Amino acid sequence: RFTTPDKVIVISGDAAYDPVIEKMATGADILIHEVVSELALTQLPEFWQNYHRSNHTTSYELAGLASRAKPGLLVLYHVLVFGLEDEIVLREVQERYDGPVVLAEDLDVYN
Repeated sequence: RFTTPDKVIVISGDAAYDPVIEKMATGADILIHEVVSELALTQLPEFWQNYHRSNHTTSYELAGLASRAKPGLLVLYHVLVFGLEDEIVLREVQERYDGPVVLAEDLDVYN
């Protein structure tokens, strides 16, 4: 969590859902969070599903976190889709979260 005179920004690393991150993100202006697609996970062998679920936040978990923390903007990065289009994870988050959310692109700037 970075607090500046005009913004609060929270950045997750690779992490399964963690209530500490949710607490730090509560009321943040920008939450930058990694995410793995629920649909993409179902296409993996069970071992890899379990591995990724224990090391990454799923799109539905992140949608719940964002719904409770209410950041001004949710930025999805380090998107794991395993061959599917990146937009699938954006749609998954938007199914369960109605706040502003974008997929990060290289060199993007967020205010």
